[in-house]
Amino acid sequence: MAAPESGRALGSAPRHLGTAQPPGTGWERLRELWHRDELQQYPEETLNIIKATFSGAVIGWAYGGLPAFHHAKTQYIERSQAEIFQNRLDAVQSAHRAAVRGFIRYGWRWSWRIATFVAIFNTVSTGLSVYRNKTAFSHFAAAGAFTGGLFRVHLGLSRMAAGSVFGAAFGIPAGGLLLAVQKLAGETIQEKRTRERRLLHEQKLAEWYCDGAFLLVIFRFTKRGTSNS
Repeated sequence: MAAPESGRALGSAPRHLGTAQPPGTGWERLRELWHRDELQQYPEETLNIIKATFSGAVIGWAYGGLPAFHHAKTQYIERSQAEIFQNRLDAVQSAHRAAVRGFIRYGWRWSWRIATFVAIFNTVSTGLSVYRNKTAFSHFAAAGAFTGGLFRVHLGLSRMAAGSVFGAAFGIPAGGLLLAVQKLAGETIQEKRTRERRLLHEQKLAEWYCDGAFLLVIFRFTKRGTSNS
């Protein structure tokens, strides 16, 4: 009746218990970056990559768009001195439209470039840290060198090498800043994730033991009732 099912349940832990155990290899940790947990949420490392990419896009758009806005407006005013407008408002609106076109055009150029650089840099550095299960300066230097070289690969080997050197030089202080922030927080992302996974595993293990004890009581009670009948 309930005996075979109860015996099987008591003999092995439920399948979902294994999901709380920390991944054993670097490749397993990398695959985990792109999978949602039980709450349908992505890992903190993945969310940080997305947030950094979005921030890079906004900063790039402001960096390229704001100077272009001012420059385009000034250029339009200088070139339109001989033009005739219906009124002052028409002239102001025309200058403003020219400035907005410059903001969108040059802001987009810088936005996608910086966003792509940040996305690749953070993906590589995070991937190395997750794979090795620790954070080090070498990860950021390698990520910067890879990203800088990738952005200059179409210009030849010499430019690609120069881009790699520039990227590595950028990656070291960026990594130092990130490590300093994590030190102020008291633990790195990897340490926090390991701690959370260990606590989750202990919680699920305790739940499994409680369920097992409850099933054992029911099994013995059912078995005793069957024997008496």
